[in-house]
Amino acid sequence: MEKVEIINELSEFFKVFSDTTRLRILEVLLKEETSVGDIANKINVSASAVSHQLSYLRSTNLVKTRKEGQVIYYSIADNHIKVIIEYGLEHIKEGIKLWKR
Repeated sequence: MEKVEIINELSEFFKVFSDTTRLRILEVLLKEETSVGDIANKINVSASAVSHQLSYLRSTNLVKTRKEGQVIYYSIADNHIKVIIEYGLEHIKEGIKLWKR
């Protein structure tokens, strides 16, 4: 893969994080594996909207699923995603501290 292609892929990857609802879903999934309904309740968004965003997150390999009976549980796909989100949150929180000085 050429360097330009890699940068383009990275750009597309970071676009996934540009949606507030997706980030709120990922924040819930950082804490625990959970179902669409539980995520919807926790972030106060319709189950349909959560399901749509989870489908997108799954297609971009940020989340994975596990089925138990008829319930599908979602979780963060791997530790790389957790680290990116946690570092992003840490960076923002640090910036907020600096702004409050």
